[in-house]
Amino acid sequence: MAKIKALTNGTKKDSILKNAASLFRKKGFRAASVRELAEMMGVEAPSLYNHIGSKSELLQEICFDVAKDFTAHMKTVLASEKNAAEKTAALIRFHIAKMYNDFDKVYVSDNEWKQLHKAEADDYLARRREYENAFAGIISDGIREKLFTKMHPRIATLTILSALRGLELRQQNKKEFSLKELEENMVRHLINGITI
Repeated sequence: MAKIKALTNGTKKDSILKNAASLFRKKGFRAASVRELAEMMGVEAPSLYNHIGSKSELLQEICFDVAKDFTAHMKTVLASEKNAAEKTAALIRFHIAKMYNDFDKVYVSDNEWKQLHKAEADDYLARRREYENAFAGIISDGIREKLFTKMHPRIATLTILSALRGLELRQQNKKEFSLKELEENMVRHLINGITI
């Protein structure tokens, strides 16, 4: 069998994580096996263990890689000079682009995080709460700046995030519209619904 090939702009581990995310999305974490992952990649299972500790470790890395990306982007947005509406638009665009370009990993982190060990799951949920709180803080700023109508910031945040998560159901229709068209339309609909 062949050797593990690195991604064009990544490592062999990145290649393993990308394929693991695809497998976990299609079969679910519990039903998937390292043997199936090896077959999918055209390698022997023992060669995977030169790069990974376990199937659980793969899930942990996928979930926390996604969380890290969202957290880093949130910090960039919070540090920017943009107003609350522009910050909200930037967050929406990032969610859409991440879902569009890294669908398997985002899907797995959204749907399979419950399979993490308890301490990891608690840490992962704490990061999600921190992200949601920061998002709600931006909505609160928008209300104070009189850019958004008066509403409960957490409800607005959950509404926006739920709408973005709904893109998982539309992933198979990627060819129906471009990433730019999707971004422009969702930003317009989600933000115009909360602007004054």
